[in-house]
Parts: sequence; structure tokens; C-alpha cells
Amino acid sequence: MRSLESARATCDRVLPGLCKALADIPFADREAPGSPVIGLFREHGGPGLLIPTGYGGHGADPVEAVRVTRALGSYSPSLAVGTAMHHFTAAMLFSLAATADRLTGAQREVLAGIAPRKQLMASGWAEGRTGQNILRPAVTAVPAPDGGFLLSGAKKPCSLSRSMDLLTASTAVPDADGAPSLALALVPADSPGITVHPFWANDVLTGTESNEVRLTDVHVDADLVVRTTQDDPTRLDDLQTGGFVWFEMIISACYAGAAAALVDEVLSRERGSVTDRAALAVSSESAYALLEGTARAVRDGLDGDEAVAAVLVARFAAQDTMAAAADQALELLGGIDFISSPDNARLARSVRPLAFHPPSRTSTAEPLLGYFTGGPLHLS
Repeated sequence: MRSLESARATCDRVLPGLCKALADIPFADREAPGSPVIGLFREHGGPGLLIPTGYGGHGADPVEAVRVTRALGSYSPSLAVGTAMHHFTAAMLFSLAATADRLTGAQREVLAGIAPRKQLMASGWAEGRTGQNILRPAVTAVPAPDGGFLLSGAKKPCSLSRSMDLLTASTAVPDADGAPSLALALVPADSPGITVHPFWANDVLTGTESNEVRLTDVHVDADLVVRTTQDDPTRLDDLQTGGFVWFEMIISACYAGAAAALVDEVLSRERGSVTDRAALAVSSESAYALLEGTARAVRDGLDGDEAVAAVLVARFAAQDTMAAAADQALELLGGIDFISSPDNARLARSVRPLAFHPPSRTSTAEPLLGYFTGGPLHLS
């Protein structure tokens, strides 16, 4: 399929050799617990995809990022979904790094090592809970005697739990008046008090390393906590808006890749009638066109409420269309394909979990209606 080949060509240009390395592994092994795909991603420089070239990364723009993610999702939905939170976090943090005084020296030092050292960031956010804002604090923080903080709580599921080098966790810390305010902690994954426990029981996306990560009085230096200041009161607001847009684009592209792989199988094997195949391709391509069009608009300057609304429209519309396309593709591939191999059935089921990432339709219905009729967009 032409657009999928284009996405894979972009991946080959940005992360040379990764597509071939993935294709050389049987699909079942790519998606199994303990899959080698995350290691291959690290080996081929994947952690630097969205990191600026000045920090040793590839500096991919939104369109390139969506294409690369779609390509990875077509080979291994587990890899695409598992690394989505790393990319989302990188996009957020390095947007702050673009302004000289928005990060401390210690924070910049941590970020400067990610791409050169091929480090992976797991995220203690709320992506597993459809009814929540993705940036709602997942852990609590109490002041430590040395001026730092002690973090406690649990994140489940937490992708990249076995491969993470850094855990980024949203938390609430007291401001100057003692009131809780949103903050982002950068925590080395080998810090005492961080433990990983089995959690993921479904056989779909088992290669994501999505387990429970528990924090018990994990110490983090004050210099590694990103928070608002009197001189920069919008720091975390800007982070939330930009990060939300990036997350919705990236996570949707993961599942677009899985759907495209199924459609490509139908087209290459010429299953069904000409009109069946054409209708299937149009359905799949229209879903992806929405995502890439939004990424193009963001690349060209769309931001704020307008960007959030656009990415939500693209995500929810594509979510429905991709699920229908995956079901239709599986039907056209036929019963013998279903009986003789579990791969395509598993791939089709891998498209469905997009519905479980936040925000949910229910939580966004009223805010979107308010925005569509002229009001501001307020997501809870």
C-alpha cells in the first residue's frame, strides 16, 4: 500500500535498518512477552526520534513522527504503543528546553544524555485510564528534609517498565502558599524504592512491557522537579497543552499502523472483490489522512485550543474508522486464514485498545460541544 510504504521509507531514513530488523522477526515473537523489539528500537536510535538535533536526536517534526510511528505499528503494535509515552514525554520536555530559563541545569543535564545514551523514558501519567486527563498526577510527593521530595504511589499500566532508564512522573507539590500544584519529576529508574510488578494479563500488546510500577518513598532532588515559578507561571500549562496534542497524534498513529498492515495484507493477496478492496483502502486511508493532516497543521503552527480540538476530532474519527477497517480486513482475509494462523486476528485486536487511552468520549463530549459552539475548550 503506497502510503504505508511511504511511512516505512520515512522510518528507514530517520532510523536506518530498524524496519528490516523488525521484519526479520516472526510477528508472534515481536508481540510476545520479552520481545526483542524494544531493544532493537534502542539499538537503532529510536529514543532520539523527537529529540532536537542540538541534543543529539533526530529532530523529527510532527508529520515525520506520525509516519515513523505508523510504520512501527505496522510491524509491531507493541513497540509503537510501548514507546509512545517516551516520545510524548520527550516532546514535552524538549519544548521547555528550547527556552533558556525554563529548565534547571540539572534537568538539562539529564535531557542531554537521553539521545546519545539511547535512554528510554517511562511515564507515570494516566494513559491507562480513559476517564482521566493524561497529565493528572499519578503519585504523591512530600517534602524531604534536604529540600527534595519523597514520591509514593503506583502507575499501572506503565509501558517500558523493564527497559526504562528514567521515570517521569506527574505529581502535586506544595507551592509558595502551601497549595498543591502540578509538577513533573525526573526520576532515575534505578532509584531505591522503585519496583516493578506483573500487571498486564491480555495477550494483545504484551511486548509493551506494561506492568505496575510502584514508588515507595522514592527520593528525587528538587532540581529534578519541573514546576511553575512566579517568573514563569504558565510553564506547566504550556507543557500540558503541547504534550496532550503530541500524545493524541502519536498514540493514534500506533494503531493506524496496525490497521494499515491488515489492509495491506488484503490488497497484496487480492482478497474479496475489487469494490471490497477499494472501499477498505479508502476507509483506512481516510483515517490516516485525518491524523497526518492534523500533524501537518501542528507542524505549521496550529496550537492552543484549536490544536487540541483538531487532534481530538482526528483521534475519535480515526478510532471508529480504523476499527471498522480492521474488522472488514479480517473478514476478507477469510476463515482459513483465521484458522491457520493467529497473527492477523491478533493484529486486528491490536487496533481496538485506542479506545482505552484517555481522554474518553464521555469526558470530552461536553467540552468539545462547548468549543464547537464558540466557547473555550476546558478538558477535565
